[in-house]
Amino acid sequence: MATRFGLIYYNFPGHDLEAFAAYAGGAGFGYAEIPVGEIWREKEPADVPEARAPQVAALLARHGLRLSALSAGNDFLQPDDEGIERQVARMRRVCALARLAGTDTLRIDGGWEKASVPAERWFERIVAALRALRPFVDAEGYTLALDNHGTVTNDADFCARVFQAVGSPRIGANVDTMNYRWAGHDLETVGRFYHVIAPYARHVHFKDGRGSRQEYRGTVLGGGEIDLERAVRELRSAGYDGVWTVEYEGPRADAEAGYRAGLEWLRAHVPG
Repeated sequence: MATRFGLIYYNFPGHDLEAFAAYAGGAGFGYAEIPVGEIWREKEPADVPEARAPQVAALLARHGLRLSALSAGNDFLQPDDEGIERQVARMRRVCALARLAGTDTLRIDGGWEKASVPAERWFERIVAALRALRPFVDAEGYTLALDNHGTVTNDADFCARVFQAVGSPRIGANVDTMNYRWAGHDLETVGRFYHVIAPYARHVHFKDGRGSRQEYRGTVLGGGEIDLERAVRELRSAGYDGVWTVEYEGPRADAEAGYRAGLEWLRAHVPG
């Protein structure tokens, strides 16, 4: 059903949110994912995002869309506990904004590499933040989906250990089908990662391409080297029943055609 398929407002060429929503709704998508920056202008101290969030929900609804997830833009790789506390407080507000905008699901980051937080501390920093958030998330009914992008969380084994250490059914993964390969993992490992991470999936991005890092080139779904059908099988076998989100990173000039092709691929390969 079209209402279970979404489009991420990322890499959408040269348009504002209204134009994106008009395109997505007109193309047959039922959901959209947007970044918190469309709601909260954090660099403006007087900004009141709580007033803007319902307006965003109404904008999407005018085009037949609901918000599948709000991208939180957080960074848990903080060198000290005070930094973690600030991130946790910020996340509480972002969660409230997400609910006002029409979703209880937030796509979150582990954090970004920095000299002050060496790799051997990544696990404990992310776990510390998520453990601090768990009582709030569990009590208020939010869902946090940790993305496998960048270089910190692009390993399913690492992320599974994080989720096991945190121990909340409401804190799991955003599964991006291309990002493991982008990070440099071989295709056999990528397929194994789908099996490892599928039980923790709380939101998904379906994206295809070829190569890793500087050699990476995005394609339409089904046009690259990723075994997307295995990803579907693993997710469905693990019980995933959320929104299936299209992401496209091919040539920007072809973006709208790429999104439509992605929707067609999902309709053909994801059982209703």
